[in-house]
Amino acid sequence: MSKEQGCVLKAWEVTMKKTQQAKKRANNIFGTVSVAPQTDDETSTTNENDDESSTGEMYHAEKVLPNGDYYTGQWYDSFPHGHGKYLWTDGCTYIGEWYNGKTMGKGKFGWPSGATYEGEFKSGYMDGTGTYTGPSGDTYRGQWVMNLKHGHGIKSFANGDVYDGEWRRGLQEAQGKYRWRDESYYIGEWKNGSICGKGTFVWSDGSRYDGFWDDGFPSGNGTFKWDDGSFYVGHWSKDPEEMNGTYHPPENERNLEWDPKDVFNNLSEYTICSGERVPVLPSQKKLSVWNSSKRVEKPRRISVDGRVSVGLDRAFEKMNMWGSESGEGAADIDSNTRRDLDAEIMRLEAEGFIQSLKPSPVPMRLPRAGKKQGETISKGHRNYDLMLNLQLGISRHAVGKQAPVVSLDLKHSAFDPKEKVWTRFPPEGTKYTPPHQSTEFKWKDYCPLVFRSLRKLFKVDPADYMLSLCGNDALRELSSPGKSGMFFYLTNDDRYMIKTMKKSETKVFLRMLAAYYNHVRAFENTLVIKFYGLHCVKLTGTIQKKVRFVIMGNLFCSEYSIHRRFDLKGSSLGRTTDKPESQINSNTILKDLDLNFIFRLQKAWFQEFTRQVDKDCEFLEQERIMDYSLLVGIHFREASVAGELIPSGARTPIGEFEDETAPRLSRADVDQLLSDPTRWASIRLGGNMPARAERTMRRSDSELQLVGEPTGEYYEVVMIFGIIDILQDYDISKKLEHAYKSIQYDPTSISAVDPRLYSRRFRDFIFKVFTEDD
Repeated sequence: MSKEQGCVLKAWEVTMKKTQQAKKRANNIFGTVSVAPQTDDETSTTNENDDESSTGEMYHAEKVLPNGDYYTGQWYDSFPHGHGKYLWTDGCTYIGEWYNGKTMGKGKFGWPSGATYEGEFKSGYMDGTGTYTGPSGDTYRGQWVMNLKHGHGIKSFANGDVYDGEWRRGLQEAQGKYRWRDESYYIGEWKNGSICGKGTFVWSDGSRYDGFWDDGFPSGNGTFKWDDGSFYVGHWSKDPEEMNGTYHPPENERNLEWDPKDVFNNLSEYTICSGERVPVLPSQKKLSVWNSSKRVEKPRRISVDGRVSVGLDRAFEKMNMWGSESGEGAADIDSNTRRDLDAEIMRLEAEGFIQSLKPSPVPMRLPRAGKKQGETISKGHRNYDLMLNLQLGISRHAVGKQAPVVSLDLKHSAFDPKEKVWTRFPPEGTKYTPPHQSTEFKWKDYCPLVFRSLRKLFKVDPADYMLSLCGNDALRELSSPGKSGMFFYLTNDDRYMIKTMKKSETKVFLRMLAAYYNHVRAFENTLVIKFYGLHCVKLTGTIQKKVRFVIMGNLFCSEYSIHRRFDLKGSSLGRTTDKPESQINSNTILKDLDLNFIFRLQKAWFQEFTRQVDKDCEFLEQERIMDYSLLVGIHFREASVAGELIPSGARTPIGEFEDETAPRLSRADVDQLLSDPTRWASIRLGGNMPARAERTMRRSDSELQLVGEPTGEYYEVVMIFGIIDILQDYDISKKLEHAYKSIQYDPTSISAVDPRLYSRRFRDFIFKVFTEDD
């Protein structure tokens, strides 16, 4: 026997040994699996089954995979498909329904710790109705969306506490009841896993508090009642100076030695149990199955326990594997053994080779990564003094010298734009302003109380806000002004964007400010852009120039790299990028006719999305606003090291080792985010939303086709989106633009149209681009 032949036989012996070990583990978990001795006839039957798999028919398989994983069940086109059982080497198990290699339908997943989930799966995720039982005894029964509790559910904790109510993104949200083990309970509103809003807390001794809450404690108007009929009514706050109220004793009692702060001290003992962190989610479990459309050799992968997969690292040369029939050592190997070994190895590798012969569309690639946007405004820059003026005004007047907001209920006078209070900033400084190195200027805040309240509503910390805008790091000016001629600036941490404004835009904003405030307060998940401040700098001297600017949130400030950006209006005239393909990168803003995807959202997300888009558009229509856009950013979750996008369910290596230097987050990274309760709050409507993007193709005979034809090619993505450019009303200039362009073009294709028509067209288009994932 030759040396090469001996190596092959040793490799085969190792594989057979692991096969027996995997079957033994499977028998202990799944029950005994009887394996009868194979005859020549049975061998031919197996070969027939392999032939059937290549022709696309489903069959029953029992497979010990190269890394020691074990699968038994229905098999189709090189993947588990139908009902089957899978055992991973780390002890995780799944028994249930499969679809193209992903858990899909009803099933049961088990962890080595003893934790189990039994219920519905979708595309590898716990999704639908199901029950999770943790190793410590915690149990959740209810609705799931992409591994997160989402919808109605009941969580029973190991310590005896129980929560029965609504969940959003893995945390208690909206209405719910939490009962502690001493029979005290709270029933009312929740927000991001905390008691927040209006609700009632009832103690086991019969006393109760009815009123408003914030972060688990009374905040605002509320009433505390004792079981003897006495009660205390007032305004509640953690700050003793803001507490005030009146005690009403029962008929036979006049005085009470009681401090309302005792309620806060008592409530601090009633904590909300945190959820268990699942170390490995079902969607993170990779299958040791390969079927490459690009190469024959099997990819090495790292399994969940850190081991490199077992198997041959390269493809054997088929023709010379055993040497010639007359060569040395040929007689040492039984012809049947040689035929079986050859057939098995060739079958494994031919699965990928045959698939590679099938025609496929041109693969999509990750766009070229763009440089960090903007030019740093350093000394000598034409707008250096303006930047210093802005930072001085914000740090010393707009934020630094203002008292904190006590209540979000504002009087009508707070929205009065006629109040003109200018603060003078001379270079030498004054009693209220510091000395500085810029030229003298005057500073004005528009409706300061309103914007302080907005920042509180949007949970912006004043210190962080000033640090971002006024810290040691300079602002960055975008390379060129936008279409409106206004300039944009970014803070160094990318959290905030500053836009210079025309006087007409400022007037529109101030006119609609009260309606904007009420809208964002009423709808926490609004997609409308967040505004944090409106200011004006007046340069003194001969120029006497006024520069108005608004501070808003940067929609694309995210831990995910944004690979594609789209500005969508629902119109077609001029709605393509003017850059050649060679100049398009990840920073390029593409438009309606450049869009080549349909975005599919989970049912719960889609329902919330449609409701919110309707509410936001109704608000903008009432304010006579048009020409707004839905700005969309896409992060592709799966790509090869070479930069090619990997469609979900594609016949590409599963569990392939991923290059950590690639400009993306893998599906495992995203799943890890979803498994961490401390980061669930970052997933919201329009922010860090997992979704699927289906590729579309436009007909060649229809250049202005807004939405292309679906191709059935899906990509796992994370989406960020919001409604921007909401300060353009339908004024005389837009009416004239509409009249002029209507003569030359189809009136329905232009952007400048009546707000009511714009709102309807915008929604019609958006609801074609965003659909429910079925």
